[in-house]
Amino acid sequence: MTQKSDVGVLSLVRPRKLVAALMLGSAIAIAVMPQVLPAQEVVTPVQALTPEQSPIQMRPMSFADLAEQVSPAVVNITTSMLVASPSNNPAEGTPFEDFFRQFGPRQGQEAPTQRANALGSGFVISADGYIVTNNHVIADADQIQIEFFSGDSLPATVVGTDPNTDIALLKVDATDLPYVEFGDSNGDGSRVGDWVMAMGNPLGQGFSVSAGIISARNRELSGTYDDYIQTDAAINRGNSGGPLFNMEGQVIGVNTAILSPNGGSIGIGFAMSSSVVKGVTDQLREFGETRRGWLGARVQAVTQEMVGAMPGLDKAAGALISDVPEGPARDAGLKAGDVVLTFDGKDVTDSRGFVQMIGAAGAGQNVTLGVLRDGEVFDLPITLGRREEAEGQVAAGANQTAPSSAHYEGLGLKLQEVTPSLAERFNLQAESGLVITEVDPESEAAARGLAAGDVITDVSNTPVKTSDDVEQIVKAARDAGRTSVMLLVRRGGDPRFVALPID
Repeated sequence: MTQKSDVGVLSLVRPRKLVAALMLGSAIAIAVMPQVLPAQEVVTPVQALTPEQSPIQMRPMSFADLAEQVSPAVVNITTSMLVASPSNNPAEGTPFEDFFRQFGPRQGQEAPTQRANALGSGFVISADGYIVTNNHVIADADQIQIEFFSGDSLPATVVGTDPNTDIALLKVDATDLPYVEFGDSNGDGSRVGDWVMAMGNPLGQGFSVSAGIISARNRELSGTYDDYIQTDAAINRGNSGGPLFNMEGQVIGVNTAILSPNGGSIGIGFAMSSSVVKGVTDQLREFGETRRGWLGARVQAVTQEMVGAMPGLDKAAGALISDVPEGPARDAGLKAGDVVLTFDGKDVTDSRGFVQMIGAAGAGQNVTLGVLRDGEVFDLPITLGRREEAEGQVAAGANQTAPSSAHYEGLGLKLQEVTPSLAERFNLQAESGLVITEVDPESEAAARGLAAGDVITDVSNTPVKTSDDVEQIVKAARDAGRTSVMLLVRRGGDPRFVALPID
């Protein structure tokens, strides 16, 4: 029988974006150029404050008391699965991938049935035996064994999992277990620079403690609901699923992934924040599954370029509605071009935060959106649907084309009304509106990614079907003193808004 511990290793799959693989895989290296100050620049030291003046959190003399307090609630998790592999690797992307690569059959040979083990960590959240860990720690396992700090061991069953946040909830048959509580990962004790302590089972060595600080907040790795805490507390193979504690002994994160060139800790670890984990575990505990809220509208970020094109919008904040297919949003009267500024009274800072608010609210909840439309702000009540039921649904079909050959030139674009020949040329799906046939390579339109074959369906929240429609809207915007106009652009059926300056 072979034992193998588990960890997440990050890989770069697109520029400026870290994506969590969360399983055994190839490592990467990132080069960081040192900052060099000009020789003539003088750096003035910051004057130190006295303890009475400074609100700074001082380094603790020891983490021993905290470790002693919370250790009984931290667990080691051993999982196993019965495996039989053909010539390919059935465990690819799981904690057992390396096991099969080393011990699996040669190509063309039939694999014998074997049992493989993997290790991870977790923590108890209730006296009656509910345990939180990472989904990838227990994925595909048919046996799960929990080892407690006391040395006792119990089998566990899976209550529910959420691959979107990589969280799983387990249950053991026990009472009066030591447990820990979730803290506020967005509160005053979870600031960048605050001390944190990680616990788990690194490299299969048993219970272990490491300490560091919160290095960054609100990291996005690969998922819609990501809200990771970055920490330099050592996290290694086997720490996956273990808790990240604040100095009050509360769990503010679940250790999930690391960025490493060699598979070991280099001080860049990521823990899913408790603000996400608590909501997920509450739903898993009640329903055995997640039931996230669903608005049924596509959203995009509000950019600074859009501010001059939208009356009443004074800063780049909120979430811009780019499309409203069938669903709760359309039923409630939300429209493409609306900007959502608040969600149940809370400010919407960006589109990502808005999506997270919707999901966290839960299916069937009645919420109120603060909406900006045509310079006016109003409240719009909406009953959210359930995302899990809506995923995979196809949006409503596009409108029929209006055959014509009229042209429009302006904004750095050449536009033509959709014709059957243009639809065939650009592989359009029966779009209405105006198709871009040419883009001036020196224009702002080109700089903002517009290309031949894109279809413009709305200008300044007004549907356009002819070149005259565009000319009238642009003229009206110029006469009103606006500096730009908003285009609703569809590419392959996917909509997005683009702000272009008025010539």
